[in-house]
Amino acid sequence: MIWGLTEEQIAAYGLTFGVTAFMLYMLFIIGQLAWESKAGKFGTFVLFLGLAFGMVGFVAKAGIQWFLEK
Repeated sequence: MIWGLTEEQIAAYGLTFGVTAFMLYMLFIIGQLAWESKAGKFGTFVLFLGLAFGMVGFVAKAGIQWFLEK
């Protein structure tokens, strides 16, 4: 136990908060890429759709787990 937390709890926090922070950073990078390339509205939409679509699965997994636990 580290700071009163088990290894399982530390892993759960790391997965939840660490991956969420990484996803937010990736969204920032995609937005910066769209801004610097002057992609326009449609180009920005395509960038976010193509590059951020994989994040939908992680968010959906969290939503499904929450729904099943209730």
